[in-house]
Amino acid sequence: MDNSPVRITSQELLSDNWYLLKKYSFDLRRRDGSWQAQTREVYDRGNGATILLYNTQQRTVLLIRQFRMPTFVNGHDGYLIEAAAGLLDNASPEERIRLEAEEETGYRIGHVEKIYSAFMSPGSVTERIHFFIGEYQPGDRVSEGGGLAEEGEDIDVLELGFDEAIAMVARGEIVDGKTIMLLQYLELRLLKATLAGR
Repeated sequence: MDNSPVRITSQELLSDNWYLLKKYSFDLRRRDGSWQAQTREVYDRGNGATILLYNTQQRTVLLIRQFRMPTFVNGHDGYLIEAAAGLLDNASPEERIRLEAEEETGYRIGHVEKIYSAFMSPGSVTERIHFFIGEYQPGDRVSEGGGLAEEGEDIDVLELGFDEAIAMVARGEIVDGKTIMLLQYLELRLLKATLAGR
């Protein structure tokens, strides 16, 4: 017997222009045991990966700036400062994030460390993002970066002091969720290392 608290009763494809937008009708078993009919639209764009590149000795991070239309139509100037990221497109998270880091920042990174994965907008988007950090050295730069023009990317590469990046979060200059999470993770990690060294 199926004990699932969800019974999908129908699904309708609303758009496949860019990725998949579907309308699901389903019955959800509530905590009191009763069933309630509900409808939700779900956007499926695949899963992704993101990485914060940092240099311990210089106390710097590598971030990028690029235009994001959804933020523009929601009252922002559209240019977000972010950690390098990309959709998996059938690659493993580690393989994809190495490629994206090089395409976007111009740095070829050796060791990368996965720290966690998270759903970023679970009320409407299926995407799960795999989060990585990786240490870079100045000699790791192999190109100017900037992304792929054929994909509409026109990316500025920013090397920022770590403390300045954290201050930019506080000032509302860095507003991308994945980037804030990565910077705060690194801040906690550095703080823990500092305390352990005392």
